Amino acid sequence: MERVIVFDTTLRDGEQSPGASMNVAEKLRLATQLEKLGVDAIEAGFPAASPGDFEAVQAIGKKIGNSEVTALARTSKEDIDRAWAAVREAARPRLHTFIATSDIHLEHKLRMSREQVIQSAVEAVKHARRFTENVEFSAEDASRSDRDFLCRLFEAVIDAGATTVNVPDTVGYAMPDEFGELVRYIRQHTPNIHRAVMSVHCHNDLGLATANTLAGLRAGARQAEVTINGIGERAGNTSLEEVVMGLHTRRGLLDLYTGVNTREIHPTSRLVSMITGIVVQPNKAVVGANAFAHEAGIHQDGVLKNRMTYEIMEPEIVGLSANRLVLGKHSGRHAFREKLVDLGYDLSGEEINRLFEKFKELADKRKEIVDEDIEALVAEEILRVPDVYQLLYLNVVSGNLAVPTATVKLLVEGEERLGAGFGVGPIDATYNTIAKVTSTHCRLLRFSVNSITGGMDAQGEVTVRLQEDDLVALGKGADPDIITASAKAYINGLNRLEYLRRNPSLTPEERRL
Repeated sequence: MERVIVFDTTLRDGEQSPGASMNVAEKLRLATQLEKLGVDAIEAGFPAASPGDFEAVQAIGKKIGNSEVTALARTSKEDIDRAWAAVREAARPRLHTFIATSDIHLEHKLRMSREQVIQSAVEAVKHARRFTENVEFSAEDASRSDRDFLCRLFEAVIDAGATTVNVPDTVGYAMPDEFGELVRYIRQHTPNIHRAVMSVHCHNDLGLATANTLAGLRAGARQAEVTINGIGERAGNTSLEEVVMGLHTRRGLLDLYTGVNTREIHPTSRLVSMITGIVVQPNKAVVGANAFAHEAGIHQDGVLKNRMTYEIMEPEIVGLSANRLVLGKHSGRHAFREKLVDLGYDLSGEEINRLFEKFKELADKRKEIVDEDIEALVAEEILRVPDVYQLLYLNVVSGNLAVPTATVKLLVEGEERLGAGFGVGPIDATYNTIAKVTSTHCRLLRFSVNSITGGMDAQGEVTVRLQEDDLVALGKGADPDIITASAKAYINGLNRLEYLRRNPSLTPEERRL
């Protein structure tokens, strides 16, 4: 069996999914979990895109010790210099440079000839090699490029020092047989291809990203570029969990394996969903809520007799072990601190004390506290922008014979403010009242509710997207009471909008909170 390198680009390409932008603390937390998951390389960002991206890549490079930390750069010396400055302190740095290669991109976007593209790519790789031997080159829109031109280009960049060459299906245009044949053709017609690892990077515009990636691997590629939950531009990227479990489940057919710790797949999926606010669809392969659910009587009967009748992989393999209860209201501070460490958090004593108080409050309301509850507390209390607005009190009256009414007390920059209002429902009444008390005029673009865990006393998680003028921000909140969770999410969104308003010098990428 041959090993497949897993190159995770959740923090770079995945973050380009609309609404998925992350701040530095969130990126650092996710990078820590990706390392725990066992991915070989983490593409931490595009340092030239913004100061915020540079800071995040640099922080990840300093933190991560086992996985390679990769920085993306266009084929310009300025981009490459910036990328290296961000990852130079990483234990295992990689530089990743790219340029488009399809005729449609050359004519309409780059306005360059093929020879000019080859020259630009070669110069970029040579410049990157001045800093590190670990250099990847990507031919953007390779699946719509001339095959012989790709072979010439890859031969040239490998001679220049590229150790990985990537074949992206940038717009999700390829079909599996076609994409596999492209990879095979490049391998057969690029004389020095044996000196580099061949990589594939597929998008899901036609729902074929995983199929194309597996076809590329079967044709000889040995690196798969993926994202958690398949998030990314437009319809998303190839899903890490689908590729990894595809190789794991059908290893007898494919003779390929990865170094991923599959038991960390579900916790990682959950963390990405929590940080980005993008809910995983219930019927999503491997990590969806229904992935291991059985309702049909025939299926239930079969599973009860032998799980393998209708389950091709065990839920425990992807981290869905039922034994997840580890903390309760009698747990002490030491056990709580150890759990945070186990989840990958490196927090100060003050932050742990603040979280412990919130944990005790939650434990008094619920019988069971699981990892996802702790993650939600950290997201709400630690991974957030400074608070201008804080919720002190909320009381809501509602019912089919009552006019929904909300009374809200907020702390607004140290001043207590109280207000009441009405709405068509309890959440509408709460939002109307918060808007009145804060004197804000936001438009609610999105509202979603998700249960963090099972059970009647499960925490509800609410995600909102707010717009005020030209500013758009994500807000998240969690609480056993769904109306309180909704209020927390709304106030979190208002705080993010206020942060954007008070920092007008932020770049467009940094403003996409």
